[in-house]
Amino acid sequence: MPPTTPLTTMTQDELKALVGRAALAYVEPGQIIGVGTGSTVNCFIDALATMRDRIAGAVSSSEASTQRLRAHGIRVFDANDVDELAVYIDGADEIDPRGYMIKGGGAALTREKIVAAMARRFVCIADQSKWVETLGRFPLPVEVIPMAARRLMRQFAALGGEARLRLRDGAPLVTDNGQHVLDVHGLRIDDPLAFESMVNDWPGVVTVGVFAHQRAHVCLLGTPEGVRTIAFDGSAA
Repeated sequence: MPPTTPLTTMTQDELKALVGRAALAYVEPGQIIGVGTGSTVNCFIDALATMRDRIAGAVSSSEASTQRLRAHGIRVFDANDVDELAVYIDGADEIDPRGYMIKGGGAALTREKIVAAMARRFVCIADQSKWVETLGRFPLPVEVIPMAARRLMRQFAALGGEARLRLRDGAPLVTDNGQHVLDVHGLRIDDPLAFESMVNDWPGVVTVGVFAHQRAHVCLLGTPEGVRTIAFDGSAA
């Protein structure tokens, strides 16, 4: 059923809700699904509550998503108790025409990458502002071990980037894993696969927020004309 709000007047939040509902089409009854983190995913979780009795539960990528799932009565499994997921549904800070993404604006990138690696299919849900031709406009999140932060800042500077320690209330943000996050400005990531592999090899990096090895298989993109479905074999609807 089409939304009751005219698409041409929909806000960004309404577009997020639209793609959140559209993602229900990828949820298989009886399955455990992977659930990401962020404002768009919150819309998906709220929509998922309408079919909570038809799924076995979820593996969550963050404490925030876990709390929201449980508040809706959806069972949350530990990742170590699940061998494989049929689908992982998550948002992105940027996504390009190959399905490569930048993620980590919500500081859950490490757990997001773990859950994505468990899934047979990654469905990215995003509004059209997240679509880019080349990754790098959004500051790149990198989860790091605190003692390595200064040295990693210098390594990013050598690549032409400016890394800044993410703060919350004037103190370093601490992730669910007890680590810190660097946000790297000024990068242009032309080869996401090679870049992800390179940075992940730097001592002190927990996870870099480039998702190329765990790229999206499908993107549900909220636009003023409706939800555009992009499959990364080059097809779109």
